[in-house]
Amino acid sequence: MKRSDRRILTTHVGSLPRPDDLMALYAANAPDDKLQPRLRAAVGGIVRQQSESGIDVINDGEYGKAMRSAMDFGAWWSYVYPRLEGFQLREEHAKKGRAAWTFGSKERKDFAEFYAAEASAAASAARQSGSSSAQLYGLTCTEPVKYVGHAAIKRDIDNMAAAARAGGVEEVFMTAVSPATLQILPNAYYKNAEDYTIALAEAIREEYKAIVDAGFILQIDDPALVDIYDWWFSMNDDKAGYRKWAAFQVEAVNHALQGIPEDRVRFHICWGSWHGPHKGDVELKDVVDLLLKVKAQGYSVEAGNVRHEHEWKVWQSTKLPDGKVIIPGVVSHATNVLEHPELVADRIVRFAKTVGRENVIASTDCGLGGRVHPQIAWAKLAALSEGARLATKALWK
Repeated sequence: MKRSDRRILTTHVGSLPRPDDLMALYAANAPDDKLQPRLRAAVGGIVRQQSESGIDVINDGEYGKAMRSAMDFGAWWSYVYPRLEGFQLREEHAKKGRAAWTFGSKERKDFAEFYAAEASAAASAARQSGSSSAQLYGLTCTEPVKYVGHAAIKRDIDNMAAAARAGGVEEVFMTAVSPATLQILPNAYYKNAEDYTIALAEAIREEYKAIVDAGFILQIDDPALVDIYDWWFSMNDDKAGYRKWAAFQVEAVNHALQGIPEDRVRFHICWGSWHGPHKGDVELKDVVDLLLKVKAQGYSVEAGNVRHEHEWKVWQSTKLPDGKVIIPGVVSHATNVLEHPELVADRIVRFAKTVGRENVIASTDCGLGGRVHPQIAWAKLAALSEGARLATKALWK
């Protein structure tokens, strides 16, 4: 991975706004002969747009991950299920919707009126748009898990490689989902949760390896590592049970990364895409030691979200291991308010003075595509780039 040796480098978490006609093709389940030409051209366009916006470490905007509507929070992980065998639709789970994944959330109890309204609006939007998240409700593991997405990941890699060559891009990353996130869907085949998770890790490893073998940086998306506290453990404030679960998930992702060099991996956590209070989020201080055990060079964390911005202080008492990089979010997906470049610079400088300027790459909290309006998304990336320039001036006087 490149480091900020001479200036603060910029990147983002992955998802970027899609063209309307590309989303329409996905919504219509267009055949490959219609989808692929438009997808390839769109990837070329988004690579150019990132470079023109001042982003240093870029990707394909996650355009190969089907997003079917302009506001879609789930394409980053729903993409993988057509690439996996072993899952079937079960109506009893489909009827429960997202509730089938949770064991009880204290936040959803404390803010019951808000979440009831939010669930009603989300269900209506999903019915109208056919959002990617809605496609997951009801899926259950009923057979051995097997990765069958070789043609799909090759398509994505080929499209990204062609666009990078045409644009003269030096460093490229590509995202893939974590085992912890995959195991949210119910298991009716493996004898226990641990066996299920390891099977998922071995399956998704094929995608990880394909990305790294192509010469790209692998970004593993793992919001579940912190989200699951709220969904499964918060009702009893069971931090010990949560940490035991999270420690195993770190073992699982490291199992999936066997043989993959650490300096080709960055690991992303966040506290979810939904625009809610997030009062029940587990704190970074309660999981940072486990995060640093993941065999990655870079760690991407939320730092612009108002619920977590203060957590830069965690790095005052937690030593960043030698050779590692922090990729803090300094603009947020959780608000339409546009960050001022000076605020962005202040956030970057705080991290740089805490862990070393060469160990910081400025980023977004989470993916912007499907979370904020495209016009806002690009304005946030412009603020990110300008903030990085201001921070560079302050740090390299």
